[in-house]
Amino acid sequence: MKTLIIGGTGLISTSLTKQLLEKGEDVTLYNRGKREARFPEGAKTILGDRTDFPRFEEQMQEADEFDCVIDMIGYQPAEADSMIRAFKGRCGHFIFCSTVDVYNRPDNPYPIPENAKRESASDYGRKKTQMEDTLLEAGGSDFPVTVMRPAMTYGEGGTIVHTFGWTTTYLDRIKKGKPIVVHGDGHGLWVACHIDDVARGFIGAMGNPKSFGNAYNLTGEEALTWNTFAQGVAKAMNAPDPQIVHIPTDLLAKIAPKRAGITISNFTFPSLFDTSAARRDLGFAYTIPWVEGARRTINFLEAKDRILNSDDDPFDDRLISAWNRLSESMVSELEGLDN
Repeated sequence: MKTLIIGGTGLISTSLTKQLLEKGEDVTLYNRGKREARFPEGAKTILGDRTDFPRFEEQMQEADEFDCVIDMIGYQPAEADSMIRAFKGRCGHFIFCSTVDVYNRPDNPYPIPENAKRESASDYGRKKTQMEDTLLEAGGSDFPVTVMRPAMTYGEGGTIVHTFGWTTTYLDRIKKGKPIVVHGDGHGLWVACHIDDVARGFIGAMGNPKSFGNAYNLTGEEALTWNTFAQGVAKAMNAPDPQIVHIPTDLLAKIAPKRAGITISNFTFPSLFDTSAARRDLGFAYTIPWVEGARRTINFLEAKDRILNSDDDPFDDRLISAWNRLSESMVSELEGLDN
């Protein structure tokens, strides 16, 4: 199968490209050539900027037709129109990588199915929704379209997300036995899926008529609390159980709106998704448990010397110290209040 991947050097794209090459597939990547590729040689590359629509569409007309085109980086609604102009009638199957951020949380049943409300609170989710609608409406026998909706995807080449984003000082703190901040009471539910499992879901959809015209959740299936999430990281590092300090999310939003931005926008509500359609139609399977996947990711970071020294960043220590003082002061001041 001749496959074109728009992007090709991100987390999911890298695993997808590697697996396709290992299967002997003909793979071409389209990107700006600014990120180092991390897969075996064998993929062809077309250099360009997909946001330069006239030039991009001209390049696609000059290229061979493809059995499958996978857009891994589409974000702006106008890019969907460009994809239709470039590939309608010229590819066997078009797959769009969207996101579970299209869903309206928490106003949906859990686990969230693919037909749930798509009224995202984020600009990112709303734009992905627009792209989904444009592409699926254009779909048909001359342009079969499938939409993929990954959730938190991680693996070698990336890092581990946490209350304050993706900074690796979090890992260093756990390794050294330092306390870490977890938002709320740590009991919110979350799922994560390793890139290799997500990529296999994409491969299961390629050229598969069952997937035409449909959207699929490609997410983890271990319902982790944020406490067990952190405990899993510690286990993956052979570190002691983390000292978890719980701080209300509303307070973090006021104290650290930048660092806690992803928590405010994404971690406030449960994130559990129904993957039964992907398992039924695509052969999707969740095969890499959280601790094993975290271990692989952390080993990669350690080998690349990418885990930063937490001693150089006083933010967590200052925040935890202030929170402890505030908590102690409140307890002292309000002691006996409910007598």
